[in-house]
Amino acid sequence: MLTVIMFVLFFLLIFMNLPVAFALGIAAVIVLLIDSGIASLALLPSIMYSSISSFTLLAIPFFVLAGVIMGYSGISSRLIDFAYLAFGHRKNGIVIVTIVAAFFFSAISGSGPATVAAMGTILIPALVKNGFKANSASALVASAGSLGIILPPSIAFIIFGVIASDIISISIGRLFIAGIIPGVLLAISLLIASMIVNKRNQKRHLDSGEAAVTIEKAPAIEVMKAFLKALLGLMIPIIILGGIYSGMFTPTEAAVVAVFYSLVVGFFFYRELKWKHIPKIVVDASVQSAVIMLIIGVASLFSYIITTQRVAATLTTSILEITTNPLLLLLLVAVILLLVGAFIDTISAFYIFIPLLMPVLLEVGVDPTTIGVMMTVGLAIGLFTPPVGLNLFVASSISGVSSESIVKGIGPYLVASIIVLVLVMYFPIFSNALPDLLGV
Repeated sequence: MLTVIMFVLFFLLIFMNLPVAFALGIAAVIVLLIDSGIASLALLPSIMYSSISSFTLLAIPFFVLAGVIMGYSGISSRLIDFAYLAFGHRKNGIVIVTIVAAFFFSAISGSGPATVAAMGTILIPALVKNGFKANSASALVASAGSLGIILPPSIAFIIFGVIASDIISISIGRLFIAGIIPGVLLAISLLIASMIVNKRNQKRHLDSGEAAVTIEKAPAIEVMKAFLKALLGLMIPIIILGGIYSGMFTPTEAAVVAVFYSLVVGFFFYRELKWKHIPKIVVDASVQSAVIMLIIGVASLFSYIITTQRVAATLTTSILEITTNPLLLLLLVAVILLLVGAFIDTISAFYIFIPLLMPVLLEVGVDPTTIGVMMTVGLAIGLFTPPVGLNLFVASSISGVSSESIVKGIGPYLVASIIVLVLVMYFPIFSNALPDLLGV
């Protein structure tokens, strides 16, 4: 009953437009007061501190800092320039450029909103110039940004690994590698969906008598020059993953390496990073990290109540009494993820639902790596679905198009993403083949 009260309070506060972190904290504190009185408040500092004092979680502020530095270093513009020269002249060239650029920057930033912010300022105007409606262009960039939490180094996988470790041992390095094939599948599916949208746009141009935008093929030497300029940025995920899997450093140490590498590239190679940028970089990274850590801290209160009230065990027993069919259970979990992702950010959702759903799936033999990838892909879709999709709001602020208008354009990309979610759920080879091949 206490847990039911907590969930009802939480979603009530969400519908009242209270920030997720405050909704989590208030709901959890009220339930603690009901259960144990005011003396229970003495537990809050220790619960919250223990949840954010993990060595593994140190990777988050460092990856955030690295991402902010990259934004000031000119890495994103060089990636887009290379993609534009290499693919811009092709049929559907602009959508290929968008997906390729988002794919590469996602593999650098580890964050969905950061990918949208870095790519959107350049790509949304370019898409509109090439015939996309402003809301459809914003929807494409917002959906492509979901790659940011699937491709390594993914902040979401770090959070999943930390929470899931209380249930079963799972390597964050394995999760990183497991995200590559689903990330590629999602990129391909979004590319196909955007090509269909682009075909409609071109037909609209022809029907209206507007001239189609054409881009001449760039000389091979220009493409090579653009590639060399972007190479230092493209090396970042290779260095991070290579270092982790060679045993040179842990994921947390890899985040520190990413920071120093970004500083060296920005200061000494691209020379776009200036000392005057450092205070702003530190402030931006500190604010973003503080928001994440606050969410982790208050979400841990939620998780603590779920654990102490033995909700996970009760839920597992109840569900398994209804069905033990893994296919039906996976479908149920997918529906939950899609609904939850539309209202709650990924980190909060992980802290609430990993303790609830993972034991059920493990009980019927679902692989832990598959669970991690499936939950991450499902919640990644939530990044661009209303009403709380963070990518939607970032794209809206960049394009000047209302989030309500952008929602009208997400249909094709939502369908494409759900197809990938189904593939990942029911075919474990997509999440396990590469980690098994590499022996991680």
